[in-house]
Amino acid sequence: MSIARDATRAVVENERQIGYHDRMITNDVSRETIAEFGRKYLWWEPVGDRPHSEDRIIAQTMNLGTYDDILLLEQTVGKPRLVEIMLHAEPGWINDRSWEFWRGRLSLAAGAAIPNEGPRRAFHAEMP
Repeated sequence: MSIARDATRAVVENERQIGYHDRMITNDVSRETIAEFGRKYLWWEPVGDRPHSEDRIIAQTMNLGTYDDILLLEQTVGKPRLVEIMLHAEPGWINDRSWEFWRGRLSLAAGAAIPNEGPRRAFHAEMP
């Protein structure tokens, strides 16, 4: 059985115990699941001495995750948190295809206004 399915079962059991809307990202199952996504989807070393942030791990999972991982991510952090990740994503975190997928998936479910396009890098040189 896959790690994602084992983690999904743990999340579902956790939801039964504390309730979906009352769960916070700081619980052990959530931390463990996000850490597993970090190992799976962020294969490069972080810049500096700080680890990758939870937001960066979640965004990368939104960008590259399998459908099973997407379902687990939604169960683990909740759709409102995913909307917040999209609204505060840095350029390059979520590609156009994934942005459109998540915008469609979360706009109706969360009732949030999500921009049509993700943030872009700006390469404008200063003119004298």
